[in-house]
Amino acid sequence: MHNAYETRMKRGSIPCLCTELNLALTLHGGQSFRWTACDSGYKGIFNGCIWTLSQNKTHLSYTVQGHLKDSVNYDNILSEYFRLSISLKEHYKQWAKADTHFQKCLDENNAVRILKQDVVENLFSFICSSNNNISRISNMVEKLCSLFGRKIYSTEDREYYEFPTIEALKEKNIESILKREKFGYRAAYIANAAERLSALGGKDWLLNLQRENVSYHAAREQLMTLPGVGPKVADCICLMSLDHLDAIPVDTHIFQIAQANYLSHLKKQKTVTPKIHTEVSNYLRELWGPLAGWAQAIVFSTKINTKSKSIEKQKRKNSDNENLVQAKRCQSKYQDVSLPSHLDQRLSHIYISYHHAVNNLYMKNPKILDLVQAEHKNAHLHYEALHLQFLHQPSNKIEQ
Repeated sequence: MHNAYETRMKRGSIPCLCTELNLALTLHGGQSFRWTACDSGYKGIFNGCIWTLSQNKTHLSYTVQGHLKDSVNYDNILSEYFRLSISLKEHYKQWAKADTHFQKCLDENNAVRILKQDVVENLFSFICSSNNNISRISNMVEKLCSLFGRKIYSTEDREYYEFPTIEALKEKNIESILKREKFGYRAAYIANAAERLSALGGKDWLLNLQRENVSYHAAREQLMTLPGVGPKVADCICLMSLDHLDAIPVDTHIFQIAQANYLSHLKKQKTVTPKIHTEVSNYLRELWGPLAGWAQAIVFSTKINTKSKSIEKQKRKNSDNENLVQAKRCQSKYQDVSLPSHLDQRLSHIYISYHHAVNNLYMKNPKILDLVQAEHKNAHLHYEALHLQFLHQPSNKIEQ
C-alpha cells in the first residue's frame, strides 16, 4: 500500500474526440489561469495535483503528479473537469437551429468546453480579473499560490503550489502584502472577500449556491454581496463552478456581439451597465436555453479567434509589402551591374547572371530578403576568388 501523502505519478488516457475538446481554446480562453503550454502539451494545476495533458483525434492523455491516492479515479477527475459527459456536437445542432448567427460558429476546431473549477480558486481568480488581461491575471493567480498556497511539488526550475484556502487568504497583513506585489485595488477586495466568506461559512457557503440547491438568480445575488464581485464575476463563478450553465458573463466582446447581431437598439450604448448586462444575458439565455453560458463561450471564442486571425493577416500583409518595397530597391540597385574594375571582363557574364538569378528568385519570394542580401555579398567574395584563379591560370577554363 502506498503512503497517501507520497508524491507519485500516474499516466492515463480517456476517450475524447478532438471535435469535442480543443485543449488550446479551452485552457487558454480566460476560464482558468493556471495552464501553460509545454513541449508535451499543456501543464496546469487542479484538484491539488499537477497535470500534463495532450490529445490526438480520439483520446485525451494525461500525466498527474502529486500526493496521489489509490482510492481516487483520476480518469473520472479529468472527465468531470472537462464535463465530458455533455456532448458538444448535439448541443451545436440545437444552438444553430435556434440561432442563425450561431451557425457561423459551427467549426469542429472551435470545441470549447466549460471547465468545472474549484469554486474558491475561481472566485478569487476572477476578482483579480477586474480591468485586467489574461497574462496579468495569470501572474497574479500564481503569486497568490506561491505566497499563500501549499507546495505540491518541486523541480530544479520551478515550485508548484495549490491555490490557497479561504483561511490562508485571511492572513493579517495580506492586503499590504498584495499591494506590495502590485495587485492594486484588488488587494482590498481579496482580503475583504476572504473575511466575509469566512464569516458566512467558508467554502461550504459557496457550495450551497450550486444549481442543485438554489436557482441561478438566487446564487448570483448572494455572490454579489461579496467584496469585488459584480455581475460579470458572479456569472463566471455560477457558470464555471456552481453548475449554473445558463449563466452568461457579459464582457465587452459579448456586448459587441449582442449589439451587432441581436439587440440593435443597444448600438449607441458605450458601456455595459448592470441594466444592460441583465438585458443581454436574459435575451441570450432565452435564445440558447439551459446551456446558454456554454454557447456564449463558443461565440466568444469565435470572435476572439477571428479578431486574432485578422490582426495576424494584416501583420503578414504589412510585412510582405515592406519586403516587396525592399525587393524592388534591391533589384534596382543590381539590375544594371557595373563590373568592379579589378575583375576581368571574361568574368562579367558569370557575375551579372548570378545577381540577376538571385534577384529573380527574390521577386518570386520577397520574404527571403536577408538571404538575398547575404547572397549578393557572397557573390562579391566568390568572384574575387574566381579573379585570383583567373590571374594564376589565364588559359584555363574558370570553374563556376
